[in-house]
Amino acid sequence: MVVSTCKIRVRYAETDQMGYCYYGNYPAFLEMGRVEALRELGIRYRDLEEKGVMLPVSSLEIKYKIPIRYDEQITVETRISKLPEGTRIPFSYKIFNENGDLATIAEVILVSASVATGRPQAMPKEILNALKSYFL
Repeated sequence: MVVSTCKIRVRYAETDQMGYCYYGNYPAFLEMGRVEALRELGIRYRDLEEKGVMLPVSSLEIKYKIPIRYDEQITVETRISKLPEGTRIPFSYKIFNENGDLATIAEVILVSASVATGRPQAMPKEILNALKSYFL
């Protein structure tokens, strides 16, 4: 199982009137975690896109447990729990507040697709090869 963590400070602009992080900002935090997890494996979105591959989100599920607040440094834990199947790659997440309390859990599925057509296509070999050693 591939696990990656990244730290993010919640900015004032990301909060609501109550000082809580606005729920619509959480997908961006997940994306930051996902991009860093793939980068740690040597996979950059820019390189994939230059090769004609995009990875759009096909599904997103978020469960909010406790709020995170302005100026907290959160930790986004990103897991790739299994090898991609067909065109899909699953990610699971845990977001912890500054005290280490579990604030949010989420699941995201990305689909490998062609930049030219927008249609699903086989998962790029560089992603499969980068992940294989973690699942042997």
